[in-house]
Amino acid sequence: MTSIDLLIHARWIIPIEPARQVLEYYAIAIDQGAIVALLPQKEADERYRANRTVRLDDHVLLPGLINAHGHAAMTLLRGFADDKPLDDWLNNHVWPAEKKWVNAEFVRDGTELAIAEMIKSGTTCFSDMYFFSEEIAQAAEAAKMRCQVSFPILDFPTAWGNGPEDYLAKGLALEEKMRTHPLVSVGFGPHAPYTVSDRWLEKIAALAQERNMTMQIHLHETAGEVEESLRQHGIRPIQRVMNLGLLTPHTQCVHMTQIDDSDIALLQKTGAHVIHCPESNLKLASGFCPVDRLQQAGINVALGTDGAASNNDLDMFGEMKMAALLAKTVGNNAAALDAHAALRMATLNGAKALGIDKLVGSLEVGKRADIVAVALNDLELQPVYHPVSHLVYASVGHRVTHVWVEGKCLLSDRKLQTVDEHAVKLKVQRWQRLLRA
Repeated sequence: MTSIDLLIHARWIIPIEPARQVLEYYAIAIDQGAIVALLPQKEADERYRANRTVRLDDHVLLPGLINAHGHAAMTLLRGFADDKPLDDWLNNHVWPAEKKWVNAEFVRDGTELAIAEMIKSGTTCFSDMYFFSEEIAQAAEAAKMRCQVSFPILDFPTAWGNGPEDYLAKGLALEEKMRTHPLVSVGFGPHAPYTVSDRWLEKIAALAQERNMTMQIHLHETAGEVEESLRQHGIRPIQRVMNLGLLTPHTQCVHMTQIDDSDIALLQKTGAHVIHCPESNLKLASGFCPVDRLQQAGINVALGTDGAASNNDLDMFGEMKMAALLAKTVGNNAAALDAHAALRMATLNGAKALGIDKLVGSLEVGKRADIVAVALNDLELQPVYHPVSHLVYASVGHRVTHVWVEGKCLLSDRKLQTVDEHAVKLKVQRWQRLLRA
């Protein structure tokens, strides 16, 4: 028998690759943080001697979910300014609150809260764009969670820095520090075409190419953004960033609710990715991302929650459900974005967008063991004809029981293992009192 670190038995396993496959009564063998085998349970017990064996007889195992866009620290602003259009929400509520309160402590505490929530709802990797990026990286590192930190760049000063040159210096210093980290990577986060001038967008594009780094940008979020770009520059925002060299296979275009055929052609030509944030887009009345058209055009579409200030949760299962329902309505096609495709958006497509699909996003031999277990034994989930349908349509985020990243347990029987839930709640209560005052 071969000795390994961990053996997990489950009623169902959804590997994502091969596509649309559901394995029944299988086990996953894990050693040194990597998946070494997926095989029938009886064969697994005969072949492996595990230091720890976990039997989950009523559960489905799937790759850890990837939240490809968010602002983790803004979880402290959950419910702070609801039911307002984007311009009013940003200019009159969120940005004034951030100007007054955001500092390193705010970001660290808010990110810890977001990480706890994401782990408990099955997310093992998140991409974040927010100030004090070093605090985000440290919080992810402490929680043993996978993370892409897209450090923000804007034309104007914030609590984190006095302008683009300062943001780039701090962000690149963080990237050098984290370059070899197994869980945390660093990329550029130019906020949006309307907050970053041509000079700096061009500079970011050149640096990203030189250093082989990712770029994440809010793009075509509202009709007003597109109209203003046409008025000021005579071209659509995506054409502008394309002309400046910012649209590449390393680019993650967030939102993309206002799309025409020319935009799709640019995405196809450059290999850029789209990050779809359906719940945030709906809440802010930003518009509808035409996911079915994008996927038919061969464009990689991943999923993100955006920040909890505009969502109001970080549950990727809810995001999958909303994405699937919206795609059907927008495309006027009940078969658009079925359950398997929606789950792929939240796993392997997210890994591709972040450039880590060789490591995670599917349960394949050789990949890192980022795994989620969901219990499907509750009365309201019976009968289970198709477990993937339940994962997407039956709101199961709170039924996540176990989470592993690199084979290390972050959640066991709903109990956080790497985050002190009580301490996080105390910090959040303090911030609530300050912001309410």
